[in-house]
Amino acid sequence: MSTPTLEMVAALAGVSRSTVSRVINDSPKVTAEALAAVNAAIEQLGYVPNRAARTLASRRTHSIALVIPENTARFFADPYFASVVQGAAMRLATTDFTLTLLIASEIDPEKSRRYLQAGNVDGALILSHHSDDRSYVALSRNLPVVFGGRPAPYDDGPVPVYVDVDNTASAQSVVELLISAGRRRIATIAGPTNMTAGLDRLEGWHAALAAAGMPTDLVERGDFTPASGALAMERLLDRGEPFDGLFAASAQMADGALSVLQARGISVPRDLGVVTFDDDYFAQRANPPLSTVDQEESEVGRTMAELLMRLINGEDVPLITMMPTVLVRRGSE
Repeated sequence: MSTPTLEMVAALAGVSRSTVSRVINDSPKVTAEALAAVNAAIEQLGYVPNRAARTLASRRTHSIALVIPENTARFFADPYFASVVQGAAMRLATTDFTLTLLIASEIDPEKSRRYLQAGNVDGALILSHHSDDRSYVALSRNLPVVFGGRPAPYDDGPVPVYVDVDNTASAQSVVELLISAGRRRIATIAGPTNMTAGLDRLEGWHAALAAAGMPTDLVERGDFTPASGALAMERLLDRGEPFDGLFAASAQMADGALSVLQARGISVPRDLGVVTFDDDYFAQRANPPLSTVDQEESEVGRTMAELLMRLINGEDVPLITMMPTVLVRRGSE
């Protein structure tokens, strides 16, 4: 039996070849009767559209890149990325789009940008953006791009579309749990200064303490990893300044901090109240489990994919989409 062709579908449906082509390419310029006839003929013949031909005709690749400007080890160690990828993939599963993962290594970050600019994808989702790399923001001049998290502003760059949570307000609310628990000197392990999430969560910690008339001088920084949290915890303790509360700006950094506290015989929450950000397995399986902020990463990924498809289709979308967060209390404060 010969392979079904476009012409065979047209003949069976009783329409022109161009009408079949319009149906396959989702053109709105097709009557309901013609659409039904063509779809019935496609099903009866088992016709499979030629993807390469459709790409040439529409100038679409039907491919979306999800770009992580981090090294491979960081990507696989961070549950945040897995949840966002899962949400985006689930949204695209029922569409013609495929998701291509690009882990932009520090060895050759230009390689990913060249790939994106060469017409290999219809659009890109960018996660974990660092403010000292403005090239990904510049991509949005000629490629549909949606960022996960607010990128740093640039005077000479376009305003990109992004999906985020209110990191400042969410951090403030979880720190207020410590204050409500009676903690009076609260330190923080802040995130990196080249990521807006790190800056905003530090601002939330500062706002909560300032409103309570408490000192805001106990700050050490990490890079959202467990190892950096452990080192920052060591530095805080080695200062010799007493404190009875800690806000770690990521659950991974909290995990590292808890290992140091355990080694030094400091009990949580008896001696020190600890809260954090992200409700992943680092927060859930900590000893004790930690009160935290759940930013529902899977839903963030789904929303990013939805907005990007609308951009690709030429629709207007909001520049800023803020997602809700949930305060999760486990008594670690």
